[in-house]
Amino acid sequence: MAARKDNTIAVMPSYNESRTIGAIVRDIANLGVSVLVIDDGSSDSTERIALDAGAMVMRNRKNFGKGFSVREGIKYVLKKTNFEWMIIMDADGQHPAEDIPVLMEATRSGDREPDIVIGNRMHNTRAMPPLRYLTNRFMSWVLSGICGQYIPDTQCGFRIIKVRALERLRLTSKKYDIDSEMLMDAAARNMIIRSVPVQTIYGEETSRIKPVRDTVKFLSLIIKHRFNKG
Repeated sequence: MAARKDNTIAVMPSYNESRTIGAIVRDIANLGVSVLVIDDGSSDSTERIALDAGAMVMRNRKNFGKGFSVREGIKYVLKKTNFEWMIIMDADGQHPAEDIPVLMEATRSGDREPDIVIGNRMHNTRAMPPLRYLTNRFMSWVLSGICGQYIPDTQCGFRIIKVRALERLRLTSKKYDIDSEMLMDAAARNMIIRSVPVQTIYGEETSRIKPVRDTVKFLSLIIKHRFNKG
């Protein structure tokens, strides 16, 4: 069944996002989509603001990382029976809620229903920092080869996943590399991955992404994946 507002939940890993979390939660709620915020040990008022805006909130006892928070969100969703699709998106304002219907609509298109629809920011890269652009291109080229299909923006964290697909995934990453791990595991299980153009709003929050460091972690993940597969 394709994604609808009543069978979809948006999960947002969040760490010290008090400046942006309230508006994002309200924007998503206005679409009629449920919201779960995973507060990853924030030291600010992220939890309170998210609750006041109408989100459900789970709080990690300390800052474990995006991957850990995503996995906690998956555990929550798998315990529920009313959700068939799960959206993952950032809480820092980079992923506008207005693109959620774009992801949901993509679950209806095509001959076969996708297991994952991932956002593609590479159709318009004018605002993308140059180093981010280069690392995204490199990582997407490598990962597309491993997955056996062209995925133009493998590093986009804005995506929607079928809950039945989540049941089959085996994810272990605790940090940002969970975005890549998810695609590799999905491809290894012959899942259908589709891409759709989305917006990305870049601002001061981009400093949390370290392209060189994350590229090293990415390559380590690739080696680990190859070793386990072999």
